[in-house]
Amino acid sequence: MFRFLLAVVCAFALAACSEHNGPAATTFRNSDITGADYGKNFLLTDQHGTPRSLADFRGKAVTLFFGYTQCPDVCPTNLSTMAEVMRLLGPDADRVQVLFVTVDPERDTQALLAQYLPAFDPRFLALRGDATQTADTAKEFRVFYRKSGDTDGPNYSVDHSTGTYIFDPAGRLRLYVKHGESAENIAADLRTLLAGK
Repeated sequence: MFRFLLAVVCAFALAACSEHNGPAATTFRNSDITGADYGKNFLLTDQHGTPRSLADFRGKAVTLFFGYTQCPDVCPTNLSTMAEVMRLLGPDADRVQVLFVTVDPERDTQALLAQYLPAFDPRFLALRGDATQTADTAKEFRVFYRKSGDTDGPNYSVDHSTGTYIFDPAGRLRLYVKHGESAENIAADLRTLLAGK
């Protein structure tokens, strides 16, 4: 009888612990960085000349990638992947905003960005600032970038961080996506965020 009562007490204790801890944490396919103390905001201008901040996209999931138009591989690959993500999301893509921040404002003019981004998806927005704004934004998002090669002329390249940040519709930084991640996995995580998780 004692053993039976002990088993019942243990069962209630375990149930109480389970209820106290709440539901299981959401599992993402990419790195969960919920609660990060960086990447809180930006103030840049899009390819149409409109000033933009993170608050402008409240209600949408936002993906944020830093790159430049003359990038030979990483940037076009990333943007092509995001175009495929939007296709996979179907109607839910209307609740996602893809943002591309140039780390090369010297060459990436507003006019050039206005031509470059629509080639991947007309819904994508390019963001740029002057040299100081670019440096400040990169610092806020812990993004590395540096000119390399022929830095005395116009044919330099830019080494830069290659990951993508994802914010939920409430504007909170939630995920970090490594370069090369599949469109399917990114779309799955975006669906999870759009579902309010």
